[in-house]
Amino acid sequence: MDNLPKCGANYVPLTPLTFLTRASNSYANRTSIIYANIRFNWRETHERCCRLASSLRSLDIVKNDVVSVLAPNVPAMLEMHFAVPMAGAVLNAINTRLDARNVALILKHSEAKIFFIDYEYIDKAKKAIEILMSDFQMPMPLVVVIDDLDSPTGIRFGELEYEQLVFQGNPEYVLENIDDEWDPITLSYTSGTTSEPKGVVYSHRGAFLSTLSLILGWEMGTEPVYLWSLPMFHCNGWTFTWGIAARGGTNVCIRNTTAQEIYSNIALHKVTHMCAAPIVLNIILEAKPHEQRQITTPVQVLVGGAPPPAPLLEKIERVGFHVVHAYGLTEATGPALVCEWQAKWNKLPWEEQARLKARQGLGILTLADVDVKNFKNMESVPRDGKTTGEICLRGSSIMKGYLKNEKANSEVFKNGWFFTGDMGVIHPDGYLEIKDRCKDVIISGGENISSVEVESAIMKHPYVVEASVVAMPHPRWGESPCAFVISRKDSNLKESDIIAHCRKNLPGFMVPKKVQFVEELPKTGTGKVQKNHLRAVAKTFVVSDQTSKREKPRAYNQNHEQILVLSRL
Repeated sequence: MDNLPKCGANYVPLTPLTFLTRASNSYANRTSIIYANIRFNWRETHERCCRLASSLRSLDIVKNDVVSVLAPNVPAMLEMHFAVPMAGAVLNAINTRLDARNVALILKHSEAKIFFIDYEYIDKAKKAIEILMSDFQMPMPLVVVIDDLDSPTGIRFGELEYEQLVFQGNPEYVLENIDDEWDPITLSYTSGTTSEPKGVVYSHRGAFLSTLSLILGWEMGTEPVYLWSLPMFHCNGWTFTWGIAARGGTNVCIRNTTAQEIYSNIALHKVTHMCAAPIVLNIILEAKPHEQRQITTPVQVLVGGAPPPAPLLEKIERVGFHVVHAYGLTEATGPALVCEWQAKWNKLPWEEQARLKARQGLGILTLADVDVKNFKNMESVPRDGKTTGEICLRGSSIMKGYLKNEKANSEVFKNGWFFTGDMGVIHPDGYLEIKDRCKDVIISGGENISSVEVESAIMKHPYVVEASVVAMPHPRWGESPCAFVISRKDSNLKESDIIAHCRKNLPGFMVPKKVQFVEELPKTGTGKVQKNHLRAVAKTFVVSDQTSKREKPRAYNQNHEQILVLSRL
């Protein structure tokens, strides 16, 4: 058997780009994209991607060059998930919530050759480029503006515009051969808020297999109508940027994830699937009467994040949304575990069903194995639902690694496993449940917040001696930053002073909702702050939901990251 031929007929490198070719051939006249009054079918989408890939090549984009994009869920963002790798390049979709400096850090670290910018983010992008050139002494990337496809604004920054590139490209362009399925396809940043950003690199193979695992695990049938309530910049939309093409479905693109947009698009286009963080479920439930529409057929919702409370699940399912809970992280190409539902659970009381549904679940098919291990001896913990350990994964959906960060790679890849940094248990039925996070990441409405970054910003205040930041409960966002601060004795610092200072130095979502002044911080014998004690205190604090309502809860748009809320996501 060793002498049997391995050739182009029986061995083709795996890549999700084949999903687009297949969709164009098999579902040519099916609607591929809906955006306001714009409609494309799969033949047209394939041609547009070929044209864009051709134009990228004409701009001297070569294999493994990074192409960055700062845009909401518009057709261009979806098309670039195919067109950029079709040109042999690597797509870097940037979190639109980041401030200009963090965007500049990503451009610097990724060495992006071209920067696509949606017209809404031109001001932020201009500031980022100024920082890139002045502070980091890096050359300015080639800029391409993405104007609104349905209602062009005419706003420009530089000479190039997206639709111009599409129009000028060759519709007969033949995509670059993927000789090695281990080649990179995308670059995603876990945070972008540190001096050493972690750029997660996905392979064509990993993206392909992860996409198949999710459409199978979610039992997504043919011709789904998928509403883009999840930002495509996050883990490449949990791979559904490619997955909808694989099923010959329709992508319903929206700029802003508001209650009215969600309801109206579901009713108008008969949406069957969507992904979201729990905060989006709240937005749906809190819709005003004039925003609501009757849900005539169930909408399948893949929810990632803190386990949705039982009352929330009960309410949202009564409205017409069927929720499946998942767990994942950027390093695992999005969802890694899905709480697969068992028919026998339908007979249980609702409270028990909600408890089971909130668990993180079983590994997707791409994963070769999932385990919870005692980090000290690498032994698996008992399947008793009580003994905690670190959640470990291995399989083809795990990232290639962190770009330019050997230290971080050596920390997470050990003994043939990827260590997630999350603590969990395994129940007797094999389902995993997270109990705590190894690191002090704060999860706020779907955003990962580095406590170290917030602490560093606070410490920049001239009258602050020491600061420690932990998570505190929040009635709307689940968690929010709470800062414990030691100030200089000769100062008269107030809570408002620290918050104002943070607003000048951090993205809005990272600003503490509570500042508690203390005389000292609890520490171990080695001088480390005992954050577990601070978290216990923070749990006693109460933040009024009125503050949240002033933060535009109706406009949870693409600037707010709806994500699988777990470590380093």
